Amino acid sequence: MDVGLFLNTQWLREERASVDDVTGQARGARDAGFTSVWLPHHYLTAPMQMMQPFTLLGYLIAETGDMQLGMDILILPLLNPTLVAEEWATLDVLSGGRAVLGVGLGSRPEEFEAFGVPRSQRATRMAESVQLIRRLWTEDRVTFSGKHYQVTDAGVGLRCVQDGGPPIFIAAMVEAAIDRAARLGDGWLIEPMAALPQLAEQVAVYRNALADAGRPAGTPAMLTRECYIGLSYKTALEECRPALQAKYQAYASWGSVSDSRVQNIPSFEEYAADRFLIGDEASVADDIARFAETLGVDRFLMRTQWIGLPVDKSVRTIEALGRIFA
Repeated sequence: MDVGLFLNTQWLREERASVDDVTGQARGARDAGFTSVWLPHHYLTAPMQMMQPFTLLGYLIAETGDMQLGMDILILPLLNPTLVAEEWATLDVLSGGRAVLGVGLGSRPEEFEAFGVPRSQRATRMAESVQLIRRLWTEDRVTFSGKHYQVTDAGVGLRCVQDGGPPIFIAAMVEAAIDRAARLGDGWLIEPMAALPQLAEQVAVYRNALADAGRPAGTPAMLTRECYIGLSYKTALEECRPALQAKYQAYASWGSVSDSRVQNIPSFEEYAADRFLIGDEASVADDIARFAETLGVDRFLMRTQWIGLPVDKSVRTIEALGRIFA
């Protein structure tokens, strides 16, 4: 199994956004033997502050050793695929071939309104974008005429280090999107919010879709989980609960998860069960093994820090995960 780190790049309005917070997590993951670091992507997040990933990934090249540098997720329908192809080719060259691109549909109406993109076009824009990006990375001259994007006899200004360009992982939650990820992606980014029984159903959909599309059965899937390790389950829950619960209340306000499942649950412990990895080192190791065996996955992407949780506590979890995955 291998493990990646989902870096927190968000702060409250009244806080000072700190690059030291981000590099502290990244260095901790590097020193603990993680295989990758991943950044989120949103616009118009006020009152929450959030660093933008294109610039930040370039900054982190020198801090991350030989780890892959990725996105979970780039909201691809908002952006022109030619821009994405050029930016990620640059990241691949600057990092010596360590770039990986994670993309998804996005959902927040204010982002789509601001970029002048109808939300109803998300799926078709994503499919066209993935196709065009791959062609731009692999062909000297491209002519492409789609519903949304056009290129006429032109090529990108920089060649990727990786043969064929960086791998493209596609995030998906519902059956139609999982099928699309199986057909179009080099891998699937599994959602962070579903509990284990629902995840098992999604994995079955993905494997069937791979078979139907004639794709290799071993096409990878990466499972994103919230993770916090303390001296005991009780102390771990006490330490991470305020920040983690606030994160999911924010998701509910964005419409990303059901409001009733987060804000009105009888106890946070009920929501966290079979969903988050919280406990002491031994119990979290057992839970990781249980998820891996039940789902048949060997790649994990861990988020260990949220607004309000001191970075040193996140690094403690990162160090423990390094021992678990060693």
